[in-house]
Amino acid sequence: MNFSWLMPETVSTFGPALDDLYYVILWITGIVFFITEITLVVFLIKYRHKEGRKAEYIHGSNKAEVIWTTVPFVIVVWLAFYSKGIWDEIRDPDSIPAGAYQIEVTAKQFEWNAVYSGIDGKLGTDDDFESRNTIHIPVDHPVQVNLNAEDVIHSFFLPEFRVKQDAVPGMRTPVWFQATRTGEFTLACAELCGLGHYRMKGTVIVHSKSDFQSWLDHQQVVAGEDD
Repeated sequence: MNFSWLMPETVSTFGPALDDLYYVILWITGIVFFITEITLVVFLIKYRHKEGRKAEYIHGSNKAEVIWTTVPFVIVVWLAFYSKGIWDEIRDPDSIPAGAYQIEVTAKQFEWNAVYSGIDGKLGTDDDFESRNTIHIPVDHPVQVNLNAEDVIHSFFLPEFRVKQDAVPGMRTPVWFQATRTGEFTLACAELCGLGHYRMKGTVIVHSKSDFQSWLDHQQVVAGEDD
């Protein structure tokens, strides 16, 4: 059964694996939900009040208790092992591909500021330049975003990339992803961060590699002229 309508199209390399994990959990919880609700209806009908029928004390069933304890335990442990490889690939800093293009992104009430390296190719130097509420990246190339926050906790949310990571004041948190197609995609804050939270939105623009390099070269030249 195709549930692709539940979420926007994925445009990152690890998006399909995360979607598969989501659908597995959806199927498991959906089956448990229907079993529980059907059992509830059966019990409501079978044990409804009837004149002349007295309530009985029932001690319970050790066998039933073992089953309804063991089955969820096995499912949860299996999901933990099933998902570990996916989360290690996404969240483990050591899994970030070598040569990933790095961008510093700072969240503040209520905007996203992205900083790119200048002509020297190094972040944290005088020729860095920035863009506000717009992040430019190349397609088919890993990108490492180093998240920071100036004031409160924000959440860096890219729904089409299946990326969601908190930006915490005083912490520098790396998150990586790789776009699989060009286009413009949503950047949002998924953490209630103040009265202006609703307008803390931006755009991720994925360029072809040649277009990204042209954009980068132009921005570096402009930044150099401004200095």
